[in-house]
Amino acid sequence: MTTGYGAKNVLILDGGLATHLETLGADLRDELWSAKVLVEDPDMIRRVHLDYFAAGADVATTSSYQASLPALTRRGLTLAEAERLLLLSVELAAQARDEAGGGLVAASVGPYGAYLADGSEYTGDYDLDEDALADWHRPRWQILAGAGADLLACETIPSYPEARALARLLAETPEVKAWISFSCRDGRHINDGTPLADCAALFAGYPQVVAVGINCTPPRHIPSLIAEIPDLPVVVYPNSGETWDSARQRWTGASDPVDFGLSAKRWQAAGAGLIGGCCRTTPAHISQIRAHL
Repeated sequence: MTTGYGAKNVLILDGGLATHLETLGADLRDELWSAKVLVEDPDMIRRVHLDYFAAGADVATTSSYQASLPALTRRGLTLAEAERLLLLSVELAAQARDEAGGGLVAASVGPYGAYLADGSEYTGDYDLDEDALADWHRPRWQILAGAGADLLACETIPSYPEARALARLLAETPEVKAWISFSCRDGRHINDGTPLADCAALFAGYPQVVAVGINCTPPRHIPSLIAEIPDLPVVVYPNSGETWDSARQRWTGASDPVDFGLSAKRWQAAGAGLIGGCCRTTPAHISQIRAHL
């Protein structure tokens, strides 16, 4: 796999998969979140990927973020059925890529906190240590590593021990390409309080790491966070800029796709080479990134 930096200087990622699923009518009020649609209506997942490719994305990120084996088997699927769904998530993205005429497939590896479905992917407050986190991630990692994706997208990582666990899995699979993306609390630290620079340094010696960066983080923090990763390719795909009101269970604030596209140009100038969107971003946001870059 190549990143395409030489030709384009930037690789455009997709936007919020769950956000667009809800736009298309999916009900995600479930601990499986977007993986619920992978179980119930996989063709809708393929349509989301197609819409993002049509908007200008170069990369489709699979619907496996919340689709961990423990979460799927807890829902009542057999282990074989759960493994098949992980493979299906890659197949759907690959089908959309082929139908769109090209692009890359990044197999999403969500954090342990996504399985807990208690918000801990935004705190990193876990009940497992590094060894246990590596053991928890390993089965899904191995399935996705062999599923035919171009790379793994390790995303929304809030915890330094979890980052260390993922580094161990990378060492076990030197043929696997990956990016590592952290959820951050401010302009310098990931959500458990560890400096982002320390987290990025974990991956400096891994040639298969195509980028390290930030996602699921307010856009206002992105420029200063990019500066914390001076010696590695950088990936950024922040939230729309809206804020989740947990008391009222709704998003507040405004999101302007044009402003998001203008911000993407600044992120590129600051050093980001892979740029997209996370929660509450849509194909309109990706179109504006494409237009401005």
